[in-house]
Amino acid sequence: MKNTEQSTVIMPGGNIQHPRAVLWCITLVAVGLSLFQLYSAGIQPLGLFYQRSIHLSLVMMLAFLMFPAFGPTRSRGVVGWAIDAVFFTGALITGGYLVLFLDDIINRAGFWSQTDIVVACIATVTVLEASRRAVGMSMTMIGLIAIAYAMAGPRGDFAGLGEWLPGILGHRGYSLDRIAGQLYLGQEGIFGLPLGVAATYIFIFVLFGAFLESTGAGKFFIDLAYAATGRQRGGPAKAAVLASAGMGSISGSAIANVVTTGAFTIPLMKRLGYKPKQAGGIEAASSTGGQIMPPLMGAGAFLIAEYTNTPYLDIVKVSIFPAVMYFTTVYLFVHIIALKQGMQGMTKSELPQLRDVMREGWHFLLPLAVLVWLLAMSMSPMRVGYYAVVTMVVVAVLRYALWFFFVAPRQGEPVTVNRMIDASARGLRKLIEGLELGARNAVAVSMACAVAGIIVGVVGLTGLGLKFSSMMLAFSGGNIVLALILVLLASLVLGMGLPVTASYIVLIVLVGPALTQEFGIPLLVAHLVVFWYSQDSNVTPPVALAGFAGAAIAGSKPMETSFQAWKFAKGLYLIPLFMVFNPEIIMGGPVGLVLWKGAIAVLALGAFAAALEGYLFTTMRWPSRLAIGAAIIGVFYPDAMTEIAGVAVMVAAIVGNGVAAKRQARTATPA
Repeated sequence: MKNTEQSTVIMPGGNIQHPRAVLWCITLVAVGLSLFQLYSAGIQPLGLFYQRSIHLSLVMMLAFLMFPAFGPTRSRGVVGWAIDAVFFTGALITGGYLVLFLDDIINRAGFWSQTDIVVACIATVTVLEASRRAVGMSMTMIGLIAIAYAMAGPRGDFAGLGEWLPGILGHRGYSLDRIAGQLYLGQEGIFGLPLGVAATYIFIFVLFGAFLESTGAGKFFIDLAYAATGRQRGGPAKAAVLASAGMGSISGSAIANVVTTGAFTIPLMKRLGYKPKQAGGIEAASSTGGQIMPPLMGAGAFLIAEYTNTPYLDIVKVSIFPAVMYFTTVYLFVHIIALKQGMQGMTKSELPQLRDVMREGWHFLLPLAVLVWLLAMSMSPMRVGYYAVVTMVVVAVLRYALWFFFVAPRQGEPVTVNRMIDASARGLRKLIEGLELGARNAVAVSMACAVAGIIVGVVGLTGLGLKFSSMMLAFSGGNIVLALILVLLASLVLGMGLPVTASYIVLIVLVGPALTQEFGIPLLVAHLVVFWYSQDSNVTPPVALAGFAGAAIAGSKPMETSFQAWKFAKGLYLIPLFMVFNPEIIMGGPVGLVLWKGAIAVLALGAFAAALEGYLFTTMRWPSRLAIGAAIIGVFYPDAMTEIAGVAVMVAAIVGNGVAAKRQARTATPA
């Protein structure tokens, strides 16, 4: 019987019309996925393949329900429903086969049966199709190219294709059976490290962020930022920087951060005097910084911890100072523009009071405090996320119960059985909303990680990583700066079609060995550099997704806004360079040396912002701006005398600009 009752649901990919029955199925699968993740995180941990296969199966089922075969703007129709049914079945087979026959597969010890290979092929095709719908065609095409490359060689099924490969990229070639088995049944494939991290750490923290979002934490962070900075020059823009740091540290998506905080901050920035393109660019740059801000770092901290075998808490610790430097740079840009354009802050009556904000939302800080405390106790991040989610729910319930039983009666709302039933129903709906939102938010990143596993599997099978490292060494001529520029360009190209997480995984597999083995960059620093560079596609034209989102809210031209975001986000390029040439700020060292390196880094970034904007206390002339540019290069150069000379030049330029501003003020003031 055809269900004609339709409803619109807002999801990644646009507003999609779904029949009511499909919406119920989406909710059912999403809630089931979140409950499964909570169960395996805090109650009964599961084995590697059980955890990952069930997770992937549920995620793909959700993807096929959420995203129609022919896109959000077209009706599914009979053909669309048939295609969706086939792939939905493929998702069930992908996870179910491993769960039911895992012991038999392990006992075969690599001698896979024909049924194993058939299911492996079904799983690979299903993963690629789910990725096409949830992530986009670019990710799927790269996965297909990787599989084709694996088959290109004398012994592969695409032997002819191997003849077109340059000599350095050539390899023996593999059959479809060998590749399918490797990708589905091996630990370096679909169920490899990327999906493992997505199915454990990432999901549980995405769920935590969803509960914070559904219970109003976003408004709390925004109001807190306004209360702290609103009366300063350029207050709304500074609030955007702080609010985006707070929201970005839990949201995991730069674009989601832009549309969440930008809906409040961008109109206020425009009203204060910022140009629309500046307002959109500031929000985009700030929201991108949220992806490098601990504790979540857009899921990057978990991946870096797994790849480098470094405790998660250590990744968080070493990432705090670089993140603070980034936001300091954006903050300085905002302040300089406010000075340059003669802006003032907002009036006291226009701003929320800090006391009121804390009274209404202090409970949002408790789950974050629990999270940090448990991490400091060296508990597993997966279990920490579980307890953080539980704490969030308990705190929300207790706060509402206190209001319902003690505050509401004083306001003329007595406690009755009907009101208790209504309150319980609303609470249950809120719980289901949080569980569903967390699952829906995790679909894209889990599918990106699954396809990234295909790419990683092919790289390992064919030895492409070592070949890519050799090419990188040849092109750079052994020059570390040129090598880093090549990494930056590669990250920009990959970022045009891949999510940040996928871009980082692919890039670190390809260039990581060269950075650490050939150029001597410490392993942790190399991963942080690649992860930071993977963020640049959010703000770098021609494809700057966060910039485009900011432009849509600001009502400005996308490319103009993206160029502004690119300017404000320059810390993404400079700070990783500083990490490479001054690894003490990441790896540690004598306290005096670390403090010196940190101080000159902040000074260099502030001077860079002033030189790029051409203004600090007053207009900065070209000789001073050029001198600062040369001094920054000197500061980055790993030589003590060169560093001191660079610092002296920057201090002289800044002091000179301050003296010139005072002279102008005296001249303008009548005697």
